[in-house]
Amino acid sequence: MTTADTIAQSETKPHALIASDRVEGTPVCRVSGEKIGTVQRLMIDKTSGNVAYAVLRFGGLLGFGEKHLPIPWAMLKFDPTRQAYQASITDAELGKAPSYAADKEFDWGDRREQARIYDYYSARPHGWI
Repeated sequence: MTTADTIAQSETKPHALIASDRVEGTPVCRVSGEKIGTVQRLMIDKTSGNVAYAVLRFGGLLGFGEKHLPIPWAMLKFDPTRQAYQASITDAELGKAPSYAADKEFDWGDRREQARIYDYYSARPHGWI
């Protein structure tokens, strides 16, 4: 058995770890199963190694009007039966949440913006005092 075979086999076994590229594109749904969006990317704090937040892709049609919604990672819970992340967020909360047009530049690492995201959701970021 080669190293490549071992890696391929280990990825098919259920466990608590997942590669970041396998999270990207995963659906995010409400508890009811209604799809909110998909995970576009994870933002990882380089110092602590913790996932700070996930950027969800939602809305739009054929890429037009699509928005990016940063949401604290702790708000997402993985549902293995649906193979999706669940988030308890209402349409009203989505409408007021910090979001950014997909075709606009945004500094995803800006700590002020990160603080605004966490303040909106009343969440505490990992690694911050």
